[in-house]
Amino acid sequence: MRSNKVKKGVERTPNRALLYAVGLSSEDLNKPFIGIATSFTNLVPGHMGMRLLEKDIEQGVRAGGGVPFIFGVPAICDGIAMGHIGMHYSLPSRELIADAVESMAQAHQLDGLVLLTNCDKITPGMLMSAARLDIPSIVVTAGPMVSGMYKGKRLSLVRDTFEAVGRYQAGKMKEEELENLALCACPGEGACQGLYTANTMACLTEAMGMSLVGCATAMAGSSKKRRIAYLSGEKVVGLVKQNISARKIMTSAAFRNAIVVDMALGGSTNTVLHLPAVAREAKVDLPLKAFDDISKVTPQVTNIRPGGEYFMEDLEHAGGVAGILSVLKNRLKDNPTVSGVSVKEIASQGRVCNNKIIRSQRNPYQKEGGIAILFGNLAPEGCVVKQSAVQSKMMKFSGKARVFNSEELAMKAILGKKIKKGEVIVIRYEGPRGGPGMREMLSPTAALVGMGRDKEVALLTDGRFSGGTRGPCIGHVSPEAAVGGPIALLSDGDIIQIDIPNRRLNVRLEHTIMEVRKEKWKMKLGEWKPPPPKIREGWLGRYARIVESANTGATLK
Repeated sequence: MRSNKVKKGVERTPNRALLYAVGLSSEDLNKPFIGIATSFTNLVPGHMGMRLLEKDIEQGVRAGGGVPFIFGVPAICDGIAMGHIGMHYSLPSRELIADAVESMAQAHQLDGLVLLTNCDKITPGMLMSAARLDIPSIVVTAGPMVSGMYKGKRLSLVRDTFEAVGRYQAGKMKEEELENLALCACPGEGACQGLYTANTMACLTEAMGMSLVGCATAMAGSSKKRRIAYLSGEKVVGLVKQNISARKIMTSAAFRNAIVVDMALGGSTNTVLHLPAVAREAKVDLPLKAFDDISKVTPQVTNIRPGGEYFMEDLEHAGGVAGILSVLKNRLKDNPTVSGVSVKEIASQGRVCNNKIIRSQRNPYQKEGGIAILFGNLAPEGCVVKQSAVQSKMMKFSGKARVFNSEELAMKAILGKKIKKGEVIVIRYEGPRGGPGMREMLSPTAALVGMGRDKEVALLTDGRFSGGTRGPCIGHVSPEAAVGGPIALLSDGDIIQIDIPNRRLNVRLEHTIMEVRKEKWKMKLGEWKPPPPKIREGWLGRYARIVESANTGATLK
């Protein structure tokens, strides 16, 4: 056992003294040491129910013959951090979480880990740490939130609060009704109710084999979730004894299966950042183009919010991830899982209980997967769009650029009704380095949808979007503006051409004109003068200096 390095031998007498101080017995020193990395906080709805799950995992570890040790990691709620300085910290927190788990596991030579997580950046951060450490690990996601209810109508966070702001600004809703939606949209604990980033990552974690069967969609606060937490604690001890480490699960096949499931679900575009980051830690090559290659041949078989009308609770009752795997069985590569059975076995045992919510491959919602990767002279290293959430008439769009150097300036123009029909809103200097932190643009995109403008204007950015974004919104434009990418050279009035079916994003400008503008940008002259860094000090100042491009997962050098 790894933990023998801290508890065995004469020279470790002082170490044992400290372990006895925390209440261990001499018998405990012969058992595996299991870390329970918890992201509990009562500030985040997705995490506020974790105290019970911590206890269930502890009991499971003890039942399995291990010794549990709880330690904490940070958890940021993207919804609360949205639209202000807080969102700069969201994506960077992924790296802090991975580093924190690594630090605790290595400093104390833990034999295995149970990673208790739920929301957007916490799950990928936990997975990164498991892949980096390559020790036996199981992920427990705390589960989706049930839908809200107001006047007999089911509610979700994004459509009924973020998009409601746009409806209010358009005069379609009174302030009293807006506040009632805020009171009713989120009825309690859990990750927000659609296939936003948190629930998408939970589903992909189960599809990869890093969570027990049923974990991703078991609802927050349910007894099923508590049973899964207990079994995860028990199971990880068995993984330690069998020496089944994380990279034996997180193989190239596992990542491919995750992308197949992602495309079939119509999940969050943020997976295009997170899966490559996790793969890098697992020593697996996962190029951006792989997402598009798989998307082109994988039908979308569910229609969960934001793109559709169903909720995560519907997916759970229809068969969950195992049901999805059963539909996709012929597209999956076999791979081991922490459940002790292979992915193909889980797929064979999976059942679809409602074929309206989980359709067959012969009768999909869309012939292609939910995400498309575009390239062109505006994005030579790629960009991403959730094509499943784009109206058919907007799949091809050409319009004049309206350029903004920050989300705040764009939001002011949108709410001030300064955007004209047929324009393409460009929000730049919001990438990993330029942001810094690659803020989500849910506020402007949701406002456009709420105002009914998603059928007449498009938006592109070197920042990113929430999993709840819908409409013709293109993110992760790479290279980003802060490093002189083509998006930095755009000017108001330039013609932007978006062609999602053919995977192209271009500006109608001669190459020589782009070169002249690039030279001016380098000299910091004229309208292409880069703005100064938004944040220069503290953690984000360091992050901005070492973060890499979005097309590689926005990981740190």
